[in-house]
Amino acid sequence: MQNYLKNLILSKENKMISYSEFMGLALYHPELGYYMKAGEKVGRKGDFITTSNISDIYGRSIAKWYFKQVKELELSPSVCEIGAGNGRFASAFIDEWKKISDIQLSYFIVEESPFHRNLQREIIHFDEQVKQVESIEDLQPFNGLVFSNELFDALPVHVVEKQNNTLMEVMITVEDDKLVETVIPLENPDIRDFIEENFELKHAQRIEVPIMMKDMIARIANVLRKGLVITIDYGYTNEEWMDPARRKGSLRGYYKHEMIEDVLKNPGNMDITSHVHFDSLIQMGEDHGLHFLKKFRQDEFFISIGLLDELQDNYDPNPFSEVSRRNRAIRSLVMPNGMSTYFHAILQEKGLGKINI
Repeated sequence: MQNYLKNLILSKENKMISYSEFMGLALYHPELGYYMKAGEKVGRKGDFITTSNISDIYGRSIAKWYFKQVKELELSPSVCEIGAGNGRFASAFIDEWKKISDIQLSYFIVEESPFHRNLQREIIHFDEQVKQVESIEDLQPFNGLVFSNELFDALPVHVVEKQNNTLMEVMITVEDDKLVETVIPLENPDIRDFIEENFELKHAQRIEVPIMMKDMIARIANVLRKGLVITIDYGYTNEEWMDPARRKGSLRGYYKHEMIEDVLKNPGNMDITSHVHFDSLIQMGEDHGLHFLKKFRQDEFFISIGLLDELQDNYDPNPFSEVSRRNRAIRSLVMPNGMSTYFHAILQEKGLGKINI
C-alpha cells in the first residue's frame, strides 16, 4: 500500500492527495485496503476490540429490546446491520430472537469486505430471511431497525488546520520517498461551510471534517421508510471538540491494540479512525428526515434497556464458568469505569412520530 500511495501521489499534477482520499484507499481499496483484505481485525488477535464483541450478551440484549419495540410500536421485525465485522453481534441477535419470539425475523448485513463476509458465513446460517448485501440501497425500501457499531468513526475524513487566521487543508505528499503532510489554503466549500457552521478554530488547531458522514446518513434516510436507527460509536459534541486537549484532532491508527499517532507510517496494515461529530450527525439526520430521539452513554443505554436484570444472583467460585463469564461481561458493559463509557448510543426515528424510548 505504501508504494501504491506514493506512485498515485507522484502521478498527480499537484503531487498530493487529501486525507480523505488517503483513508479511503488505506482502508477500503479492493485489494490492499485494511478492511478489505484477509486478516483478523477485531479481538485479542486483531488490532482493536469493539464492545459488541465483548460478549454475546450485547447482541442478545438489543434483540430483546427491539422485540419489545416491535410489539409496542408495531414495527417491522427486520434489522439492517451496516458493517457487521466478524458477525458476532448478528449471530447473537438472531439466536436470541429465535428464543424469545415466534415472529419471523429478517436480518440483513450490509458488508463490502469479502474477508468479513466469509467470517460471517462461518457462524451465521444465511437463507431467504438472513442475507448479506453489498449496499444498503439493495434493501430499498426498508422498514425496521438500522443498526451500526463503530461505522462512522471509520469513514474517511478531511483534515483542516487554522494557521495565521487562515483555514488550511492538510494534504499528503511524498518527500524523500516517504509519505508526509503538507498544507494548502482550504478551497472545498463544503468543508469550509462545515467549519464555519460549527466551530471557531484557534490558531494551530486542527480538526477532522466528516464530509462522507453526510452521504452515509442521507443513504440510510433514503432507504428507511419507517423504523429506528441506532448508532453506536465514540465521539464528541461541538463543545467537547473545542476543549484545548483536542486541539490536534482525533485521527489515530491502531495496530495490535497499540495506538499509532502517525497514521502515514503503515497504511493498509492498521485501522485508522477519528472521533465522530455527534452534534453534526444528529443535525444531518434531522436534515434528511431522521428525527433525533435520545443520546445515551452506552452504559446508560444498556441499563435503560434492562441489562442489569440479566445479572444472575448465584455466586459461582469458578471464574471460568459460563455464569461467571456472563456476569463479568454484563458488568463490563454497565460499570461507570468500563469500556462502555467511551461510547454513545444515538437513537433516531423515521415515520413513527413522537415516541418514548
